[in-house]
Amino acid sequence: MLYNIIRQKKDQWIQSDDCTISELIKYIRSKGQLRDTQIEAIETYLFLKIKGENKPLWQLFSEGFLTNGTDLSKQNINQAARDYLTENKAAFSLYDFARQKTGPTTLLPELEKLIINNPETLDYECIIKSIFYKVSYADYLMSLPMGAGKTYLMAAFIYLDLYFADNEPNNKTFAHNFLVLIPSGLKSSIVPSLKTIENFDPSWVLPEPSASRLKKLLKFDVLDEQKSGKKSNKARNPNAQKVNACLPNPFGQVFVVNAEKVILESFTFDAQIELQLDEAEKDTSNDLKKLFGQIPNLTILIDEVHHAATDDVKLRQAVNYWHSKGNITTVLGFSGTPYLQSAETVKAGAYAFKFSQITNTVYYYPLITAIKKFLKTPTVRVGQNLNRFQIIEAGIKDFDASYKDKVYDNGTIAKIAIYCSNIEVLEDEVYPFLVSELQINPSEILKFHGGNAKYTLPKENELEFRSLDLSISKKRYILLVQVGKEGWDSPSLTGVILSQKGDSPQNMVLQTSCRCLRQVDKGKEETALIWLNKDNADTLNKQLKQEQNSSIDELNNTKRIGNVEMVERHSRMEYLQLPKVEFYQLKVTYQAIDEEETANTKAKLKNIINNIADYKASALITTSDIANIDTGLIDIINETGIAFANYNQWLFEISRQSFGLVTNSQLQNYNAELKEIFDTVTFEKNGQPFFNEFYDLYLLQSHIRLAFSIKRQLQTDTEVIPQQAELLIASKLGAVENNSKVYPNATDTDKILVMDRSNEDVNIDIAEIEKAHQLVMDALTSQGMAKFAPTLDAFKAERDYNLPVKLKNNTFHYLPYNFGGSGSSGFEIENFQRALQLSDFKNKGLEIYYNGERGLTEFVINCYAKEGKYWKPIGRYTTDFLIIKRTQRDKIYKALLVETKGAIYADDKKFQKKKTYLETEFLRLNADKFGYQKFDFLYLEDSRDVPAITARLGHKINGFFND
Repeated sequence: MLYNIIRQKKDQWIQSDDCTISELIKYIRSKGQLRDTQIEAIETYLFLKIKGENKPLWQLFSEGFLTNGTDLSKQNINQAARDYLTENKAAFSLYDFARQKTGPTTLLPELEKLIINNPETLDYECIIKSIFYKVSYADYLMSLPMGAGKTYLMAAFIYLDLYFADNEPNNKTFAHNFLVLIPSGLKSSIVPSLKTIENFDPSWVLPEPSASRLKKLLKFDVLDEQKSGKKSNKARNPNAQKVNACLPNPFGQVFVVNAEKVILESFTFDAQIELQLDEAEKDTSNDLKKLFGQIPNLTILIDEVHHAATDDVKLRQAVNYWHSKGNITTVLGFSGTPYLQSAETVKAGAYAFKFSQITNTVYYYPLITAIKKFLKTPTVRVGQNLNRFQIIEAGIKDFDASYKDKVYDNGTIAKIAIYCSNIEVLEDEVYPFLVSELQINPSEILKFHGGNAKYTLPKENELEFRSLDLSISKKRYILLVQVGKEGWDSPSLTGVILSQKGDSPQNMVLQTSCRCLRQVDKGKEETALIWLNKDNADTLNKQLKQEQNSSIDELNNTKRIGNVEMVERHSRMEYLQLPKVEFYQLKVTYQAIDEEETANTKAKLKNIINNIADYKASALITTSDIANIDTGLIDIINETGIAFANYNQWLFEISRQSFGLVTNSQLQNYNAELKEIFDTVTFEKNGQPFFNEFYDLYLLQSHIRLAFSIKRQLQTDTEVIPQQAELLIASKLGAVENNSKVYPNATDTDKILVMDRSNEDVNIDIAEIEKAHQLVMDALTSQGMAKFAPTLDAFKAERDYNLPVKLKNNTFHYLPYNFGGSGSSGFEIENFQRALQLSDFKNKGLEIYYNGERGLTEFVINCYAKEGKYWKPIGRYTTDFLIIKRTQRDKIYKALLVETKGAIYADDKKFQKKKTYLETEFLRLNADKFGYQKFDFLYLEDSRDVPAITARLGHKINGFFND
């Protein structure tokens, strides 16, 4: 999206001669107090402020400021469209934006076609304004994950704006005053945010004496007082009184206020959703909302902007009202995700397209990257088919085993938060379970909630909650209800338990789960623990996918990478005009054939009843005197459990877990059999039924569901389908950690990119070199120094290009290649370099592309193995290298798939099956479809016999590409 383009433009500006903040950025980096992500966000902010002149995004977009620079002369479009796009910057920008690569296709292919076919029919300014929410002021979103330091970043922006505004008081680009909107209604959320901004050291971003002088200028006011009446005047509205006191011309004023209660609820709206003031308030000169409209050069900073999205219309209209007074400088939003909860629709003529990302996101730092760099590394465990108490017990035992003795450098102890769905669950179930069943000392437990008619908490509990990150706090197990989900900054929190659905609001499971990831000791690798039930795990997975393009598996497999040098990479697909790979795939579909006419449910349930003992285990308890252990009494325990049992709820659960395949009414038809099973697997205690935990209830319920299904047999059908694949998914091409197997090196990479832009010829003029050599020889000879003259070969070598540069037009569809993946032996890069040196490679006009970096290519082959008369899938195959020959510029005529593996893989049965499929069925079906052998396959095993391996490669190339 847009933030990728902004990053590229910003990087170019930072490195250019006309960048005015180079020294400032060097200073910030030299201080070493801010993280790389915070500095990158500052660079982006100042880029938009200075180079972008603080213009609204729609205007920058329309003016062509944020384009990829598509070369229209190389696009397959009609001349009329080319002429129109050349003359119309807004149209060109939208076209350029629509054709951004997002995986196998462009971002908005239908819009791209519409612009090409009917460029004059669209209202480009209207479309572009709609993309950016029709705002007419600078409105930017910074997306950083929890724990990345968003509040410090706010403070940095405030000081930087004041610094530039102090130097240029009349420059409207920079703010004089600031309004910080905090999402939560709790004061406990406002106070920490205020303290963080107040405690920020401006010398981290500004040199002295400017830093100290500006810190003295800054004044803070928290507007958290309640109005005494709806139509209050300044005497009765302390918040309005604070604002009124600083007028008419404040400088360095920072207001911190709750967004929903103080701002959003202050407005009413008519049917057209336009801002209106209550009649009685129109003459109230000191009304809070009107007073904000009088504060000059105001920047609004909105923390956790996705909260305000629930009142998005109100927030937008409120800011629009203030902007209409001419005082808004910039609106800055901060959020952990650049994704919307539901997609926004934008119309372009008769065509409509949707965005799931927040389009005004100008900077994005993913959660996974933050974990690799500085957050705690989490372990997420899922309690499959465990009840609340079993998950809490398992989570606490797991936590105690790893963190019970953990003390951080600041003296705080590791803590775990156990979230509860309501106060009764916390007070009546969870707290007693911790104290009585798990024998946890009550002095180590903190209960914190808002209270209700039945349960209240002493005032010291709030003080204890606020003191959790002090070394004096000895609270280790924190029980919470509807607090601590967001706006709670507790670095010493090391674990989280969500044991049941509803322990956290569904839309905040990600935020709640990740509360324990904040860094405590800078520079140290830290870990955290998250325990979830299946419902919350499914929700977390869904939210990770939607908001972070990630998953629980990726969280669990993410490792800290430390401070490493990263190498930026560049696509050369457009320069090489590399066509898609056309090939045929085998497609196997499966069909179920019924083996029974009816499900025979009653008989199957009777069978379960007759064999109910198979689902049960029992326990033995021996009671004896220590001195006579062999003579003790042995009791057989047949029933135990703490989960309440309800027959109708049990039926509902069986139906729910079938995903609608077995309805509750179907189950009710077999009440007699099911009630008999239910009575068998439950027992009574004090007149209350409980499930007997010695029965495997999960397996039993699964078999009950199977009793309602007809036994089936699978049959397979096969077909051959055509496919086209890009060798590079450009949107996934990111920076990689520098290592010895990044190829080519930085010098050759830069040289190739420069030559691409200038179209410089890679072939040297031998005649010119020989002439220059003779001149050198003559000069040295005339001075009596002929013996120091270089040979002709040495003279040529000094003026020749390195191998990667010399063959750049035959390889490197992106730069540089990374051959240093996990487990890499160096065999791949050795074979690549040997291939480039083969004479047949250049003589036959071949090209070679590395395809082995997983996730970057679409050229993936589905492999199957024949078992009897059916094809069985055995996995997907991505070839390491593709050596191709073109007969037309846009067509691959032949392609050799080259697989390189160490000798250790010789006995890998799964790979051997894939190899068999590739060498036989894949080659055969493609030869049949194309009418000639388009593909061949070569397997090179690392025997360390370099000449023999090179000979095999050369022989295959010579034989396959012989026409």
